Amino acid sequence: MLQDAVDLPGATRATARAGSLGTHVASVYDLKPRFQQLLRPVCRACARAGITANQVTVAAAVMSFGIGATITIWPDARWPLLLVPAGLFVRMALNAIDGMLAREHDMQSALGGVLNELGDVFSDAALYLPLALVGGFPPLLTVVFVLLAVISEMTGVVGVAIGASRRYDGPMGKSDRAFWLGLLTLLLGLAVVPTGPWITWVIVALNVLLLLTIVQRSRRAVAEVR
Repeated sequence: MLQDAVDLPGATRATARAGSLGTHVASVYDLKPRFQQLLRPVCRACARAGITANQVTVAAAVMSFGIGATITIWPDARWPLLLVPAGLFVRMALNAIDGMLAREHDMQSALGGVLNELGDVFSDAALYLPLALVGGFPPLLTVVFVLLAVISEMTGVVGVAIGASRRYDGPMGKSDRAFWLGLLTLLLGLAVVPTGPWITWVIVALNVLLLLTIVQRSRRAVAEVR
């Protein structure tokens, strides 16, 4: 699987999300083309410096594991939670840069495609699983959230395996997860809101949206093949 098959341009991904199967659910992901445009000068600088797309992908994963380890070591402190939104924003930028390096600077590779998909899954697990140790977060539901996130990404990749496009449909894709978990940890880290049962209901809602995402990606992949 080539990296450009996994990290498609914004317009192509939008087509993959909607196609001829009807209007797709609005997602934070739809803002990515504009985000990429802002990062294009940084991407060119990376290419001139000899930084490869795969190096950027690995750096994003290493950063995610570092933040997750920090939360695991200090689960009762608020300040590690502030690393999550910052890390998610940087990771989103790095993911955009590695895709542009691959497409626009002739760095596409099979290894890049593998790193791109696995890096996202491992990074999500590294960032979100430690939240199960943080007071106020429901441990079991947080673990379920991570599992559903992995399954939703796997469902997107399965689309390619059955002859459809890589699916990015649904209301709880990677960028949406980053937005909601980033906002939640930011509010808790700054003590803007107190911990309480409401966090459980937020995670429940996110899990429901992940289930809808899995169903939508599956149905649209099958419909695309038919």
